[in-house]
Amino acid sequence: MSASAAPVASVLIVIAGPAGSGKSTLCDRLVAEDATFHRVVTTTTRAPRTGEVNGVHYHFFTPAEFDLRAGKGEFLEWAWVHGDRRYGTLASSVLEPLGRGQDLVMSIDVQGVASVRRAAEKNALLQRSLSTIFIVVDHDRLSARMRSRGQDDDAEIARRMATAEAELREASKFDFIIESRTRDEDFGALLDIVRQARAKARA
Repeated sequence: MSASAAPVASVLIVIAGPAGSGKSTLCDRLVAEDATFHRVVTTTTRAPRTGEVNGVHYHFFTPAEFDLRAGKGEFLEWAWVHGDRRYGTLASSVLEPLGRGQDLVMSIDVQGVASVRRAAEKNALLQRSLSTIFIVVDHDRLSARMRSRGQDDDAEIARRMATAEAELREASKFDFIIESRTRDEDFGALLDIVRQARAKARA
């Protein structure tokens, strides 16, 4: 790049929504179909599910390791989720790639998004790059999606549905909302949002 060339305006797309909303699928598809995007690997203290790979789907930390890193201030955001689990995003995994002009997409819960917003108030790069999206799914469709995944029992589904109702009340705080329909329609909506996010970052 020549000395007179403008720096690349990277974007950070943060997607939130209830379990079963398809947010992880959207992240994966964006990375697969747009080579400029990379997925941020977040961190959790929960055990890996079948087929999940450490460092690919999540960084799986022990509670002790997670607490040590949190105590050192290494997380951009972190929170307790579902009572006894901790989820978070290492600041280095976001700020360093953005500084290199790399586009990022990630999926975190609404608590995490609130923390990222607060961090953006103190970080010009993050503020310029950040666009937040909430996926809204109607109650019956969401329940059916959770059951079709076959990952959770009835008690866990009931807990996740209750969490979804609480998360929905935060939707108005997001930059964009996707009313979930089919996978292709949701992805089309995401691509439109990405175009708007890039325009904002370059303004």
